[in-house]
Amino acid sequence: MAKRSSATVVAGMFEQSGDETRPYNTLVVVGPDGTLRATYRKAHLYDSFGYRESDRLSAGPAEPAVVDLDGLRIGLLTCYDLRFPEHARALVDAGADTLVVPAAWVRGPLKEDHWETLVRARAIENTVYVVAAAQCGRAYCGRSMLVDPMGIAVAAAGEAQGTVRGEIEPDRIATARERNPALQHRRAWPSGDDARQGR
Repeated sequence: MAKRSSATVVAGMFEQSGDETRPYNTLVVVGPDGTLRATYRKAHLYDSFGYRESDRLSAGPAEPAVVDLDGLRIGLLTCYDLRFPEHARALVDAGADTLVVPAAWVRGPLKEDHWETLVRARAIENTVYVVAAAQCGRAYCGRSMLVDPMGIAVAAAGEAQGTVRGEIEPDRIATARERNPALQHRRAWPSGDDARQGR
């Protein structure tokens, strides 16, 4: 598909996990020449809202997966990973200026609102573009979108199947980071035992 369309394709698949009996939920990034550019195994399994993904899948390692793509640095997340801001921040700390999030976001009370809010929040707090591709259909919410570093949906779809087209402008990232230099203002907080003991 990547070669036929002369494009880079990010796609999800299930991957055998060696000795494990449960596969990984894996993203692959394939370049226009058909070569594998990167992989990412979903780190956060969806054991939430009454579902247990860990009964069916193995979790991948909690490490950032970032790939260079025509002058952009693309950070990879999958679905439920979106709910963990530290995951997105680790990708940005590893150099990502755009996050790609393929998802099968399950429908449910307030779930569509969670999807849109979290996509926009990850863009705003990290001053990055977020490319959020959501599966649609009876069980899933759809609503794929491209959100810019200020949290504005540049392009979006509804719940029906369709194509979302939009441009990622590197200058927009630089401008957003100049206007909102939050990444430069971060201060380290203690974690774990240090935080509990007030150090």
